[in-house]
Amino acid sequence: MVGFTAVLRHAGLPITTERVTAFLTAVDALGTGRGQVYGAGLHTLCADPDDLPRYERAFVDWFDGDPRVRRVPTAARPRPRLSTLLAGEASGDSDGRDSGPEVRASASGNEVLRHHDLGELSLTERAHLRALLGLLRPTPPTRPSRRRTPARRGGADPRRTLRAALRTDGELCVLARRDRSRRPRKVVLLIDVSGSMEPYADALLRFAHVVVRQAPASTEVFTLGTRLTRVTRELRLRDPEHALAAAGRAIPDWSGGTRLGEVLAAFVDRWGRRGAARRAVVVVFSDGWERGDTALLGTQLARLRRLTHRLIWVNPHVGKAGYAPVQGGIVAALPHLDELLAGHSLATLENLLEVMARA
Repeated sequence: MVGFTAVLRHAGLPITTERVTAFLTAVDALGTGRGQVYGAGLHTLCADPDDLPRYERAFVDWFDGDPRVRRVPTAARPRPRLSTLLAGEASGDSDGRDSGPEVRASASGNEVLRHHDLGELSLTERAHLRALLGLLRPTPPTRPSRRRTPARRGGADPRRTLRAALRTDGELCVLARRDRSRRPRKVVLLIDVSGSMEPYADALLRFAHVVVRQAPASTEVFTLGTRLTRVTRELRLRDPEHALAAAGRAIPDWSGGTRLGEVLAAFVDRWGRRGAARRAVVVVFSDGWERGDTALLGTQLARLRRLTHRLIWVNPHVGKAGYAPVQGGIVAALPHLDELLAGHSLATLENLLEVMARA
């Protein structure tokens, strides 16, 4: 029964754990006859009239086919359009002919979307991306604290060791140990919202919202353009749509020009030196197009690097074929960066979360 639900999921039906549980409960109540199983699955696993043809085909192939070749499909066959995958259409021959007892399925829409360029998504794909971003669970970077806590490994803990000895008439039977505890390390996200970054700005702000919601006390978010704007308070709202709407109202230079050097100077003077960037993981999201003085950008990044624990630059064009770091801003920034990462897809943003966690 569970294998049948897996086949339906590969065929494009939105099968969730709750629906599988409801299906098994219905089968337990109605019985395992062919008609009972068909009715139980029809009422618990189908959510749309378009699901009925795929459900019937999968049911016949799974329960009436040759059991020697029955298996859950694992191979993925991509479709030409991502929107077709996201709509949940089943793959197969265009003339509707049966291709065999095995239900063929196209590649998972989520997996294809993970590697799709964020700047080339359709409206339907962007809506699906928002749901996938909401599923991210970042692991905040940590740092050792001055406080020491009981641990299995580490230095000896004299106080706990002597207290344990009092319970055994002075015999040192157990050597208690202690080690430094871990505290969240500060994270600062600087997101370029200029005209050249407009196709990626919405997705990056939603990514920042996920990071802020995971560690609101240790995360700061600023936007870069012709001026510096702090949007941390807006992104702390629980609902992502309300948070993005509030951030949009707070950003006065959306899709404007780029003066990275001057804006970074404002950040270092007003926030970085006062503690926001000290021993923090600072991530700059920008394509490196600088209309101002690139020498000023290099100077400010050098100042910022001396304050931070790690300085990471995320460029959405790095992951594209034929890219070379020849923009003036990137050339000025490279000597001061710990890492230059790609940021054009959901998969690259997931990789960024791993890099941040290791910091």
